Amino acid sequence: MPKSLFQKVWDAHTVRTLANGQTQLLIGTHLIHEVTSPQAFGMVRDLGLKVLMPHRTFATVDHIVPTDQFVEPYADPLAQAMMDELRKNCAEFGITFFDRASGKQGIVHIVGPEQGITQPGTTIACGDSHTSTHGAFGAIAFGIGTSQVRDVLATQTMALGALKVRRIEVNGKLRPGVYAKDVILHIIRKLGVNGGTGYAYEYAGNIFDGFTMEERMTVCNMSIEGGARVGYVNPDETTFAYLKGRPYAPKGAAWDSEVARWKSFASDPGANYDDVVKIDAGDIAPTVTWGINPAQAISITENIPDPATATSVDEKAGIEEALAYMKLPAGAPIKGTKISVAFLGSCTNGRLSDFQEVAKFIKGRKVAPGVKAIAVPGSQIVALQCEKLGLDKILSEAGFEWRAAGCSMCLAMNPDKLVGDQLCASSSNRNFKGRQGSTTGRTILMSPLMVAAAAVTGQIADAREVFHVANN
Repeated sequence: MPKSLFQKVWDAHTVRTLANGQTQLLIGTHLIHEVTSPQAFGMVRDLGLKVLMPHRTFATVDHIVPTDQFVEPYADPLAQAMMDELRKNCAEFGITFFDRASGKQGIVHIVGPEQGITQPGTTIACGDSHTSTHGAFGAIAFGIGTSQVRDVLATQTMALGALKVRRIEVNGKLRPGVYAKDVILHIIRKLGVNGGTGYAYEYAGNIFDGFTMEERMTVCNMSIEGGARVGYVNPDETTFAYLKGRPYAPKGAAWDSEVARWKSFASDPGANYDDVVKIDAGDIAPTVTWGINPAQAISITENIPDPATATSVDEKAGIEEALAYMKLPAGAPIKGTKISVAFLGSCTNGRLSDFQEVAKFIKGRKVAPGVKAIAVPGSQIVALQCEKLGLDKILSEAGFEWRAAGCSMCLAMNPDKLVGDQLCASSSNRNFKGRQGSTTGRTILMSPLMVAAAAVTGQIADAREVFHVANN
């Protein structure tokens, strides 16, 4: 019987069915960081246990590291304590740790792929919701809580309920100035932030077939924002070409046998899906959020919704709440909204190709007066790649602050935070209330090039107009 990749990987990693109906699932790769692991290690010690398979766990530090300070101790004693605790735990249990001194540190969802640790046909777990990123490689990857981190450390397994699978096909041709970030924001807008609850999303169609691995990672990264537990793309030659030669990828004769095995996990023709959604790529425009969740999004040419046009009481209340927090006028164009901060980075859009695209268009331009703009590479390797190409200089000359690798302004666990009700044009993944560090701070999500357009104009702008993208 034809099967989807999700079903194949699930079956291959099933240890047994538990009495409550959940599956005890073997976790092929476990990724950890400094925020959700300390308590898990403490619970393992309290139980008198060891880490069962330390060679399957890899650690890095990303959430709390200051991007403008490398030397320790950090100004924030809690951040320093988390760093020290992760070092201690990794040393005690024999876990590979990509520390800042290694030259390989960065956001966990960028480090895994660039090291070749993320591979097709496996299960990947991490105490971070955006673990879905790794599904771009044809893996089943999901975020877990601290008690589940404990379970994986101690047993290399965890209990999980089976998911339904929705296939999302995007076919056609994307218009100039439309990027992977626009594709996933469009999907979330269409299906809603709860639309994926109980589902794994399989992304398919000629658009995903033609996407680079970095573009696929951007889309899979935000599957969780659509309510899905998992998002993946079937592995193909693009996947294998990306992985070949990376530090943890198979070598020599093992490479060919592994590629053959990886291919076998791809969804079979005629596989059964619980739902299929079809989207015309030509319908997708540069997309930005206007509200307080990623589904509250519109194209750059649309107006901010008006509660008066809502079709239900709940929709009306949601629009009113969002507009009150965002301080945006109902029915007005989103284009022209003044910004205070521009942020390039995060596990969604902090990769080499993101900075290359921005540098290509922003060269010779200047960040608008009064706008604070920061560019934060997702890893030390990304930073080195950018610096070798001179991208850091282009961005710095334009008025962006070039920072060290980390999660930075995506979330409020490090010094990079909004102040007061500053409005930020952000390439990150969440626009929740207070997400970027201020209880009144406002976030508008968009693609990296749209962030660049906002930075140089001082307002939400159409990058196609600002940079004449259609002519490139």
